[in-house]
Amino acid sequence: MKKLFILLFSFLTLTASAAEPAEGGEFKPGDLITHHIADDYSWHFADGVTLYLPVILVDNGQFQVFSSSNFYNENHEIVPYNGYVLSHGHIYRAGASGEAAADQAGLLDFSITKNVASLFLSVALLLLVFFTIAGSYKKNAGKAPKGLQSFFEPIVIFVRDEIAKANIGPKYERYMPYLLTIFFFIWFNNLLGLMPGGANLTGNIAVTMVLALMTLLITLFSANKSYWKHIFATPGVPTWLSPIMIPVELIGVLTKPFSLMVRLFANITAGHIIILSLFSLIFIFKSVAVGPLSVAFATFMFFLELLVALLQAYIFTLLSAMYFGGAVEEHDHVDDMGHGDGHH
Repeated sequence: MKKLFILLFSFLTLTASAAEPAEGGEFKPGDLITHHIADDYSWHFADGVTLYLPVILVDNGQFQVFSSSNFYNENHEIVPYNGYVLSHGHIYRAGASGEAAADQAGLLDFSITKNVASLFLSVALLLLVFFTIAGSYKKNAGKAPKGLQSFFEPIVIFVRDEIAKANIGPKYERYMPYLLTIFFFIWFNNLLGLMPGGANLTGNIAVTMVLALMTLLITLFSANKSYWKHIFATPGVPTWLSPIMIPVELIGVLTKPFSLMVRLFANITAGHIIILSLFSLIFIFKSVAVGPLSVAFATFMFFLELLVALLQAYIFTLLSAMYFGGAVEEHDHVDDMGHGDGHH
């Protein structure tokens, strides 16, 4: 508990420090919030602590690699560099006046941005944790779990028994690697996003879109004849309704992963926006009375976000398992029951 309060204090202190406007400058809460939740070519942890990430461009087949710090001068103003300019969070070819040129054909951006760096960090952390756990299983075979193994084993068993088995059925084992991966990937990144200076990775719709797309592809490639039959020849539906029902069913197939994508993106992003908005009230009202109230509400939201971080990982994994279960479920017995009812 003591460590948790130290972490919370650090988060509140660094967030308030980041929110504080420069001397003589006007505080703009919108700019602060947008800067935090958006991707960037540098990783800002606190005032004076910034990690400038590598820029990797392919311009008509020619590689250009340099540090993103070159886009900033001594006053931290954005300036062109080597024929390129940073504008609205993207890199463009620079025109004669230093603005983005009209022609950007052939320019590809493979830069390591803040979200990409955070992704690498979370993957390294996941590999470290679970290789350590795997080593513990081999070392302590037949013995009671210890350390990290004792903490994560109940969670793994919960995902297996309460999510995979309960929603997929006997064929659950083939889906366990994916379900465990997305559960811990989402949970770890949600928590890392709440750390001081953390990146908003799971609040990036491109990341949630890829996760949802993977769930969709696994669902479609796992689907049996019964799954496709219920889409293109829904039992109990008159044939003349097929031109209406088939598009509706196909839209339903796509809306399921779409809801996964939007739910995770919206919930995580909303939490970050609310916390930063509460801190912004201190600098907007510039009142001693508002300060403690804003910190109290931000503290409450921080603890709530710790719960949401786990809840969103659970919901994404649960719904993915439900979609897999629907794709591999055999419906013959249901059809037989339907025909049986027709004879009565």
